[in-house]
Amino acid sequence: MTEIVIVGGGIAGLLTARNLGAAGCQVVLVERGAIGSESSWAGGGIVSPLYPWNYSPAVTALAHWSQDFYPQLGAKLLEDTGVDPEVYVTGLYWLDQEQAAPLAWAAREQRPMQAVSVESVYRAVPALAGGFSQALFMSGVANVRNPRLIKALRAALAQMPNVTVHEQCAVSGFIREGERICGVHTSAGEMRADRVVVAAGAWSGELLRSLSIELPVEPVKGQMILYKCAEDFLSSIVLANGRYAIPRRDGHVLIGSTLEHVGFDKTPTEEALASLKASAVGLLPALVDAEVVGHWAGLRPGSPEGIPFIGPVPGHDGLWLNCGHFRNGLVLAPASCQLLTDLLLGREPIIDPTPYAPEGRLG
Repeated sequence: MTEIVIVGGGIAGLLTARNLGAAGCQVVLVERGAIGSESSWAGGGIVSPLYPWNYSPAVTALAHWSQDFYPQLGAKLLEDTGVDPEVYVTGLYWLDQEQAAPLAWAAREQRPMQAVSVESVYRAVPALAGGFSQALFMSGVANVRNPRLIKALRAALAQMPNVTVHEQCAVSGFIREGERICGVHTSAGEMRADRVVVAAGAWSGELLRSLSIELPVEPVKGQMILYKCAEDFLSSIVLANGRYAIPRRDGHVLIGSTLEHVGFDKTPTEEALASLKASAVGLLPALVDAEVVGHWAGLRPGSPEGIPFIGPVPGHDGLWLNCGHFRNGLVLAPASCQLLTDLLLGREPIIDPTPYAPEGRLG
């Protein structure tokens, strides 16, 4: 039985553990804090890149596979664990967005985006602020309630006798035998394995420096706020001027997000709170009287062009990566974890793995 250690308990680590555990591997997942408590918890959970036409074909391929897979993932997790990740299909409106490039992209990729009249948007989203002059809409776009997704995945792993999860267990380095990586040093002692998968999000680069590997993944801070509204207040995701509002089924509305290069500082700031409130009211004026029930920050794993690193690390036999998803970790995770599983187990990959290979992309 193949033994695998996964470093990182976010969405990438959890889904990788689920896939490999289901394939019969002996899996140990190690998380330095609490499971899913970093960017996987903090993100908005839109199952689409914010501006999908701006991304490379590599990101698009992962996004489309995941978007098509999410409904069945949510249904399966609910069936297996009783925890509903709430994959909520609402569609997405882009307001006052230049339309030629998005529509050309949608035609090329065969995605259901169309230009719609502003009047139809106001009928569908009566709470929307006035003054918008044009709109795009893509049906089928969902959002997932990411804290519940984390909870469901945690419960799914607890049902797998060949998967062990260690929380509050920091990894300090790797066990090397010659050119081979055969485990990790942790605060709970050595953990040996046939393969080590680094899925540590924004911390992945720091970890690999202990091997003198320069992985271009760095923390990028994002702040969000949460309002509680009536359940019928907002029916669709709306996006304008780089900020978005996401409806949950129970009436919670998320507003996000900032993009800050401040290292590993996750402190929420009053400046960001004021900016997010202004964006919220600019989109949905009734929120001026609504209470902010949450304000938090997370650290995205920033990477060049947002293309994740998925696959084996050359010159370090046994070391694998699944990290660097930047703003699209929740969007891309199902596909990236399936691709990593396919490659690690020698199966036919779901998509061409070449763009994500660490080889040639590391320093």
